Amino acid sequence: MPSRREVVKTFAAAAMAGIMPRYVNAHVALGQPADAIARLGLQLYTVRRAMGADMPGTLAAVAAAGYREVEFAGYFGRTPAEVRTLLRDHGLTAPSTHLALDDVRGRFDVTAASAQDIGITYLTVASLDMRTLKAVDDWKRMAETFNEAGRRAQGAGLRFGYHNHSVEFTPVDGRLPLDLLIEGTDPSLVTFELDLYWAVKAGQDPVAYFDKHPGRFGMVHVKDATAAPVLEMTDVGSGTLDWKRILGAHAKAGIRHYFVEHDNPADPMQSIRRSAAYLRELRF
Repeated sequence: MPSRREVVKTFAAAAMAGIMPRYVNAHVALGQPADAIARLGLQLYTVRRAMGADMPGTLAAVAAAGYREVEFAGYFGRTPAEVRTLLRDHGLTAPSTHLALDDVRGRFDVTAASAQDIGITYLTVASLDMRTLKAVDDWKRMAETFNEAGRRAQGAGLRFGYHNHSVEFTPVDGRLPLDLLIEGTDPSLVTFELDLYWAVKAGQDPVAYFDKHPGRFGMVHVKDATAAPVLEMTDVGSGTLDWKRILGAHAKAGIRHYFVEHDNPADPMQSIRRSAAYLRELRF
């Protein structure tokens, strides 16, 4: 009988090869319109305090709100086996987890084993130490670091990803750091999770960015913004982002997973319910 690790490697390889539609195209599901999100996801950082206080109850509430996928930002002291059981009990899957770069570079075996046990596919670095990234060459070296991490993840049947904030759109010697990372990485090894709020906050048009780098964005953070010039984070559907236009470009972008997020909502549970209700009705 194959080991769990061998099974997960086969599963991930199948997903990347395009023969497991739930992971390759989040729009394809029995009875689900092709212009809707079939499996809506939530970045659990949004409900981090509730997760710390009552993880089982919080995951139950997340599922009840209509989410079918989650992205972790820590496991709150639970073992991988406990996390896997909680997800199963509430009909959830976890395609991705947010990590520090050191988790992938310095603690890869433990990080990968936990992901494999839970059923996670993407090891997604949430941010970088910008103090070490001052020049174009620094970003090019980081791209090579990503390639190395991607090769190691691929060898374990996983995928490596990177999530942006606004700083990656601040020019360095006339170049955008996120462009340098995308151009310097192998698409078969590295995917990007475009945070749509931070892209807009930085003055970017997400659709134009999808056109610029087609197929590179396996995941997105679905976060809305109030009107300019304030551009504060707000519940999805209550802000100014043109979701029909942005998510209508999903095929060009390569989006497979959609994770709602709000960094500091006044009422996290109310926020995730409002965002889910809007996105369940959205057609694009």
